[in-house]
Amino acid sequence: MKNNRVIRATTGLSASEFNQLAQSFGQENQNERWIRYERGLERGDRERKPGGRRIGNLRSFAEKLFFILFYFKCYPTFDVLGIIFNLDRSNACRNVQRLTSILEKVLDKKMVLPKRKISSLEELFEIFPEVKDLFIDGTERPIQRPKDTEKQKANYSGKKKMHTRKNILITDKNRRVGYLSPPAEGKKHDYGMFKELFPPELFPNSITLWLDLGFIGVEKDYPDATVMMPKKKPRGKELSDEEKAQNKVISGLRVLVEHAIGGIKRFRITTEKFRNKKDTFNDDVMLISCGLWNYHLMCC
Repeated sequence: MKNNRVIRATTGLSASEFNQLAQSFGQENQNERWIRYERGLERGDRERKPGGRRIGNLRSFAEKLFFILFYFKCYPTFDVLGIIFNLDRSNACRNVQRLTSILEKVLDKKMVLPKRKISSLEELFEIFPEVKDLFIDGTERPIQRPKDTEKQKANYSGKKKMHTRKNILITDKNRRVGYLSPPAEGKKHDYGMFKELFPPELFPNSITLWLDLGFIGVEKDYPDATVMMPKKKPRGKELSDEEKAQNKVISGLRVLVEHAIGGIKRFRITTEKFRNKKDTFNDDVMLISCGLWNYHLMCC
């Protein structure tokens, strides 16, 4: 892949980033083929070694990587994806499921996937070594309206006026996503999720937490934490010029987490209404998109 403009538009990565990732992807793909072969031998239903079958339409490792990145970046239906790559829609679906798993393993080995749990100060500093500032925000992704009435109520976001799934992200000043929370229903409030995820003693006063007004109450519940948050306009009153200037400065620095979210959402699979039916795939998609963004930051 040499055309930077085309490769960015179709995969979300530059040509050099794609070519580097393709090498690791090819190795992991080969490893997966041998693992499946050995499992087949143990079950007694496998005779041929990897490579001894009909060659599919996705011939090379680079084509397979392009296929799965194209799906994440452009998020076509399986019918459209099959037409583009000359595959049956069911075969396109199977390839997405299989190659997504391989892509996640590759990104995990490159240590770019965000962590999913922080339960102690030691774990926090392991994820963010020598950190002085943490930028925290919530993000929502639209989903199809659930058929179940209770699920409809739980996933309806009053803020977005649609059914969504929500995550909390923590980034550093370099916009690297170090933590991605498990997904929650769109009805949940950002700060409600935050309190459920992190104990009060987790954040020492040596680390500054940069938050938006969706986390009002954190100063009371986390008294040891150093918090930087815009001041909310009092009801029926106006902020002073000094308070407005301070809010502008805080927002100008806190925007780093917004840039990180924007980088993740270059992949349309995280912004368009999610159509896939597999329960865990929604979370896998967000995790891998964060990993691809961190991989981009590592390479650029």
